[in-house]
Amino acid sequence: MKLSYYVFLAAVIVLLIAGSLQAGDKELLGAGATFPYPLYSKMFDAYHKQYNVKVNYQAIGSGGGIKQVKSRTVDFGGTDAFMSDKDLKDLANPILHVPVCLGAVVVTYSLPGGPVLNFTPGVLADIYLGKIEKWNDERLAEINPGIDLPDMTIIVVHRSDGSGTTFIFSDYLSKISAEWEKEVGRGKSLNWPAGLGAKGNPGVAGLVKQLPGSIGYVELIYSLQNKMPVGLIRNKAGNYIQPSMEGVSLAARIDLPEDTRVSITDTDAEMGYPISGFTWLIFYQEQNYGGRALDQAESLISLVWWAIHDGQGFAEPLHYVPLPESAVKKAENIVRSVVYDGERVLSE
Repeated sequence: MKLSYYVFLAAVIVLLIAGSLQAGDKELLGAGATFPYPLYSKMFDAYHKQYNVKVNYQAIGSGGGIKQVKSRTVDFGGTDAFMSDKDLKDLANPILHVPVCLGAVVVTYSLPGGPVLNFTPGVLADIYLGKIEKWNDERLAEINPGIDLPDMTIIVVHRSDGSGTTFIFSDYLSKISAEWEKEVGRGKSLNWPAGLGAKGNPGVAGLVKQLPGSIGYVELIYSLQNKMPVGLIRNKAGNYIQPSMEGVSLAARIDLPEDTRVSITDTDAEMGYPISGFTWLIFYQEQNYGGRALDQAESLISLVWWAIHDGQGFAEPLHYVPLPESAVKKAENIVRSVVYDGERVLSE
C-alpha cells in the first residue's frame, strides 16, 4: 500500500514536470518601449487567454529593447525609434520592423489650476534648451492670452533611459529648431541642456505630477491615466492642435516605405498633430539562430500577425491609433518575409 502511494506520487510529479515544460514552450519574451506598454499589456493578456501563449514583455525603453534583440536574449523587441540604416547595415541577419500602432507624444506640466496651454515650436524648443526659465515669460504669455501664468521656475523633466519617446520628441525639435538640431540633435539618449531625468513614461509622468512648475513629455495615455493637463502644439499650418487620435491619424497619412521605417513628426496635415509616431515590434528575419526551435519562431510570427489584425481592436479604447490599411498591408509583407532556415515561416 505504501509503495503504491509513492509510485502514484512519483507519477504525478513526472506529469507536473512534463506539463510545466510544455507550458514553458508556449512563452515568448519581449522587451522595450514603454510608449505602447498599456496597449501591449492588454493585447498580450488577451492573446494568452485566447491561444495559451504567454507573452512576457518588459517595458525597459526602446534602447533596451533594441539591445536585447541584438544580444538575442528576447524573441522580439519594442521600439518607437526605428533602427537607422547604419545600425542595420552590418547585421548578417536582418532585423525587421513591424508597426503595431501610432500614438501621440504630449507635453504635460504641473501648474496651479491645471490650465490648458498653447505652445509654439520655438517656445517648446527654448524651454528644453533652458532658455525660457519662467512660466510667466513674455513669450509664453503672448501665446496664452487670458491665462494668469505664475511666477514659477520651469523644471524640465526628460527621460533618463534610452527612449523611443525621446527619439520622437527630439526628432520633432530637430525639425523645428536649427539650434536644437545643432546643439542637441535627435536620438534615444541625449545630452540634455537642462532638467531632471526619470525612467520610462511612467517615471516622467510621476515626476511631473509631483513637482510644481515642472514640464515633461509622455505618450498620451500616461497623461490621461494621471489626469494631467496637456498642451496644444502649433503645427506647421499654424493651428494649435490638441493631441488626439484624429490628429495622429491625419499625421500618418503619408506614403509609407516598404520597410515602414519613417518619421511623421512636424506633419504637413492642416489639422494633424505634430508630435506623432509609429511604434514597432522588431525581430530577426531568419529565425533559425542560436539553437532556436521552429515552433518558437512559429509562435512569434502568429503573435505578430494577430497583433496587426485582431489586436488592433484594443488600440482605440486606450487612446492609441490603429494602423491605417496601407500600413497593415506593408506589415503583412514584412511578416511573410520571415524565414526559418531559409523557408518561410508563415504559410500562405
